[in-house]
Amino acid sequence: MRTHIVSISVALALVLAIVALVVFNRVSVGGDERDGIVRVYYADNISPAHQSVIDRFNALHEGRVEVVPVNLPFEKFSTNERKELLARSLRNKSDRLDIFTVDHIWVARFSRWCEPLDSLLSADDRSRVLPQAEESCFYDGRLMAIPMYIDVGLLYYRTDLMKRLRADPAFDARLRSSLTWDEFRAVGRDARAQGMPFYFFQANDYEGLTCNFFELIAGQDERFFTRRPIDFERPEPRRALEVLVDFAAKDGISPREVCEFDEIRSYTQMLDRNGVAVRGWPNFLESYRLWYADTAKLGLVERAPLPHFAGHKPVSVFGGWNFMVSRFSARKKEAVELARFFQRVDMQKILFEVGGYIPTNMEVYADTAYVQRHPVLRYYAGLIRNGFHRPALVEYTKMSDIVSRAANRAVKGEIGIDSALHDMNAQIRAAGAME
Repeated sequence: MRTHIVSISVALALVLAIVALVVFNRVSVGGDERDGIVRVYYADNISPAHQSVIDRFNALHEGRVEVVPVNLPFEKFSTNERKELLARSLRNKSDRLDIFTVDHIWVARFSRWCEPLDSLLSADDRSRVLPQAEESCFYDGRLMAIPMYIDVGLLYYRTDLMKRLRADPAFDARLRSSLTWDEFRAVGRDARAQGMPFYFFQANDYEGLTCNFFELIAGQDERFFTRRPIDFERPEPRRALEVLVDFAAKDGISPREVCEFDEIRSYTQMLDRNGVAVRGWPNFLESYRLWYADTAKLGLVERAPLPHFAGHKPVSVFGGWNFMVSRFSARKKEAVELARFFQRVDMQKILFEVGGYIPTNMEVYADTAYVQRHPVLRYYAGLIRNGFHRPALVEYTKMSDIVSRAANRAVKGEIGIDSALHDMNAQIRAAGAME
């Protein structure tokens, strides 16, 4: 078994190395400024919303600065693969990359290769940033990143299917403000009795499972992840993992295949199989409207806060992506200018309207006429108030990998809950991943 795992790891490393060469060397950087134009190479998931902002930046700076996007689409690269591609380029001190975005929890890890931005971003710029978004941009007391957008976990559900299970206005009001997990599971068991797939979540061995697990922990103790050392053998993680295991094994409200689901697959399966609910991120509907054929189904999907434990308030883990500037770039000034451009109120509105990305510029929320036209922003603001950050550790990704691997095995039924939690603690300490 160990040999098999090592072989897979080596194969994956080779694939990533090849992809990295293709992605980061397919553009010629050395001589492109002979025409007087500074070209800034920007790596990200380049959605239509991103491209719209890039096009406006390039038009504004025509003849002087041009952004060249390097697309790393989520459909082709998992977040972990994207992290490895970026890290490989930066470890090689490559100047093929000027600016890129990272999952906000990677800021501590990538800071060793990136430029501090304290002196490059004005106090006026920083005063407009949502505090919850800016909090993820610091490492070791230095400003290392600029937020593009913020994410927060939430529940999506089919209104037509939920009404078949609970045709009660009082229930609908509770759902929209957050059900308890006990009530949610009871509805799920009724769905199972009627042969309806109910709850889809991300339980593959990757960061998405860690987020699901951490939300259930913080839902019992909001300060759990602020204490050191983090102890996964406490009662809160045990109850959290038990809930995830029970969804598939005991309640039967989730399909066994959730062990293989990331966000894209969980969304698609929920829609294709007429599932009732899915745990997701804010831009699910906006991104699926671009390609999912059955638009009628998308029109029946609504948002709600995640369920909560009785006696506690609903909580959601923060996600989102932040700009970082490579320390090895010769175009740092222009790269920062691009990040500042994405932070402009008008550009934040484009990101939201075209891509569903939650703004991080507070002036968007202060525009009362705009919020009246887009009332979902009020809804997101409420979720953000109840959000929490994953622990900002340099070795967070090591810790997350260990957590998701053990949790995935528990959901599959390969190991027991207590064994999974013990493995998390032991392996995190052995790997020095609490730093």
